[in-house]
Amino acid sequence: MEPYSVVPPGDGALEQQEPLLARDSFRYAKQRRAQRCEESPLVLTNCRLLDTRTGQCSSFGHSVVIKRGRIEAVDAQLPPQGAVVINCSGLVLMPGLCDAHVHVTATTANLAGLYSLPESLVTARAADILEGMISRGFTTVRDAGGADWGLAEAVEEGSILGPRLLFTGHALSQTGGHGDFRGKGEDCCCCGAALRGIGRVCDGVDACRAAARDELRKGAHCIKVMASGGVASPTDRLTNTQFSLEELTAICQEAEAAGTYVAAHAYTPPAIKRALSAGVRSIEHGNWLDEETASLMANLGAYLVPTTITYAALQREGVAAGMPQELVDKVGEAVKQGQRSMAVARSCGVKMCYGSDLLGALHKYQSEEFLLRTEAGMSAPELVAAATLHCAQLFNKEGELGELLAGAAADLILVDGDPLQDIACLAGSSSDGSSSSSSSGGGSNIPLVIKDGLLAKVPHVGLLDVNRQLVR
Repeated sequence: MEPYSVVPPGDGALEQQEPLLARDSFRYAKQRRAQRCEESPLVLTNCRLLDTRTGQCSSFGHSVVIKRGRIEAVDAQLPPQGAVVINCSGLVLMPGLCDAHVHVTATTANLAGLYSLPESLVTARAADILEGMISRGFTTVRDAGGADWGLAEAVEEGSILGPRLLFTGHALSQTGGHGDFRGKGEDCCCCGAALRGIGRVCDGVDACRAAARDELRKGAHCIKVMASGGVASPTDRLTNTQFSLEELTAICQEAEAAGTYVAAHAYTPPAIKRALSAGVRSIEHGNWLDEETASLMANLGAYLVPTTITYAALQREGVAAGMPQELVDKVGEAVKQGQRSMAVARSCGVKMCYGSDLLGALHKYQSEEFLLRTEAGMSAPELVAAATLHCAQLFNKEGELGELLAGAAADLILVDGDPLQDIACLAGSSSDGSSSSSSSGGGSNIPLVIKDGLLAKVPHVGLLDVNRQLVR
């Protein structure tokens, strides 16, 4: 069989064009794999390899062998017999990107309005959001409130094309907290049924234990708690602390008993310190982080997941995306404070993971978080690690995700450019600031996306049916 190439036949160069998502062949290959059909190796040749641990990129001419969704070998001497070969034309091969804070069922920025939408409509719109994410090179995302086992399973079986979906289920919130989207005059139930909304309300230690156990029963990757006020919730302030220390501790105990961890939405030092003292491992947002609290995080080995892009996007287009003006006004100085907190965390040695936290039509700005973090003083190798290796460590999937290692999941992206020299190539723009992003938002410099050893996004029609050659 003649080798394939990422370069379109007859052109000699990659074209800037809308992404081609291999929906049909990806689904076909997943179904055939589930039937334990014969599978050929996939070999990627003539590529540069990016090491997320050392922050270095190799010279040209390297290869990676993939078999049944795993990296089988790096730089094998000869391609295995019967392998499907793709010439990568000297582009950079790296692990797929991770986003540790998304809401794929937040199909509108009006989170209270989600409760009135039928779950069938939410699922259909979430499928579009997931496709956009994998097109931008994100092969694993942690949903921090809203997604459930059914949506994750649809992605896993190939019915929906998207990144691996590590879901927290519904985020736990106290009454009047950041997961309670009832207005002051509403008394309806806010208990979090299926895909309706991103949170569920629980009050008191016993109710918090029961809610945590219920989300874990439903398959949650970890538990998400709302430990402070937020922008999108109508009856609290960003400076609020939420849940008693006893409630937070009970939730963390349940997560630990199940072999997982707790992620906490928290903005201010008092909220962050209370969460850490209860046993929380992952602080989401942390926009008003100070040096004392950052040092505590570093000493405890806690992770920070900044999400600065969501505040920037809400300020620009939040009302148009469905968020009421009075809630958009709560954003205030969150962008500048978020960038300052990242600088503080960096100076104190806190490990940071990539996060976006976008809502509705604003998901298209997911990759712009790279640019905002660059403005905050983070280097390109640090940003690459935040979106790969650090997320793998937070997710308890080190050696599985985030590195090009034999035995790791074959979630890979091919980049036209060197992210270690110019991080903007992951954001769909060039170092001079000009945008080359597609209508889906970013990903234009990522011509090839491989998830679970199968092609999810390809640069031209000649590669659309490679999956059918891999799994017969």
